Amino acid sequence: MAVSAPGSGVGHEDWLVRRLLRHPVRIVPLGFLVAILLGTGVLMLPPATEEHRYTPFVTALFTATSAVSVTGLAVVDTPTYWTPVGLVMITVLTQLGGLGILTGGTLVVLVVARQLGLRTRLLVQAETAEFGIGDVRRVLLRIGFTMLVCEAVMTAVLALRFMLGYDYPAGRAVWYGFFHAVQAFNNGGFSLYSDNLVGFAHDGWITLPLAFGTIIGGLGFPALFEATRSWRRPGRWTVSTKLTVWGSLVLLLVGFAVLLAAEWANPRTLGPFGWEGKALAAFTQDAYIRTGGFNTVDVNGLDEASFPLLIALMFIGGGSASTAGGIKVATFFLLAFCIWAELRGEPDVTVGRRRLASASQRQALTVALLSVALVVAGTVTLILLTEGVSYDRALFEVTSAFSTTGLSTGVAQTLPAAGQVTLIVLMYIGRVGTLTLGSAIALNTRRRLYRYPEEQPIVG
Repeated sequence: MAVSAPGSGVGHEDWLVRRLLRHPVRIVPLGFLVAILLGTGVLMLPPATEEHRYTPFVTALFTATSAVSVTGLAVVDTPTYWTPVGLVMITVLTQLGGLGILTGGTLVVLVVARQLGLRTRLLVQAETAEFGIGDVRRVLLRIGFTMLVCEAVMTAVLALRFMLGYDYPAGRAVWYGFFHAVQAFNNGGFSLYSDNLVGFAHDGWITLPLAFGTIIGGLGFPALFEATRSWRRPGRWTVSTKLTVWGSLVLLLVGFAVLLAAEWANPRTLGPFGWEGKALAAFTQDAYIRTGGFNTVDVNGLDEASFPLLIALMFIGGGSASTAGGIKVATFFLLAFCIWAELRGEPDVTVGRRRLASASQRQALTVALLSVALVVAGTVTLILLTEGVSYDRALFEVTSAFSTTGLSTGVAQTLPAAGQVTLIVLMYIGRVGTLTLGSAIALNTRRRLYRYPEEQPIVG
């Protein structure tokens, strides 16, 4: 369909929108950018801060980017710096970022117009990573329903616990429950407590619902929908769902075991707890590591041996088309199967009696290597821009920002403006970069009618 230029009877705004619709890959980063800028403007206003003064631009931009990218990193103390106006804005930005600008926008269109055009369906498919174009309407409804149900259940459980266990007034209990429920399902990590969830490390009624909400939101809608639809026949799941679900379970168990062993006797983290408290705190912290951003133990108090585990899990992230970041679980385990097949000398890479396409292998390798390059470049940049930041702490903060996890050793709050801008860029790229790259690769895939002669160079 031809696109009319300005001056041909079509309004400029309509012409611009139709131009953007021709390039779905451009919509996602543009949508997130618009949300970040609007959120920055609101957060800069005096009513958004407790001191009722204008928030510095970089501080507001950092907070808005962290909320939209569902990271949870903060350069100010969230509960004491922001007023209810600012906190509501952070909640709205987190919800928009987790659900996806395109998905949320199309849900509004669906409610108002009750119909979707083919081009809009293609755009939503780019964000939800669904495979069937005709199922987009059903997928959107299920995404909205799943989000509302999960957040409502978490809000109810948390509110009751706050009222019955901590004597919160009903209004405050519901607000605290809702805020943390939104952060958990969307893998945000902002908290209304200065020590995050450390004060509730022993309280499973608070930490477990948030942990399960984080896990569900981090699985990804395609894998979650297929797994729940065919839970009795996991053998019939697609390779993507198998890698995501079973891979997430493996990472959860391995992370729990390693974290529990490394921190068992650490007096600054799990040492003072009984064995039940140790298990609870280790499990919930493990659930938050890859995507959630909450912390039930003091990150600065962790043993040095735990940091490589945290960095690795944050870098892997959650499921594809989820509220989580990172290179994605399926990408990590797809590469693991590639390595295993190569070590065994297998001609094909197979998962569950399915041969993986060579294009998928190249895409996974591209995403992983580019992500490594970005983390390395970000770490070097942060060290050069900031005095007194050690390599391991810089790597931790950069990985947390790029993977949109949000765990922090406190370095982010001490960074100069240039260092904070570095993390802002990494959070933005981490949220939209892999999605945009994956869509671009898929859209640009082409088939040649010829092949060059093959040659096998020496490797290693």
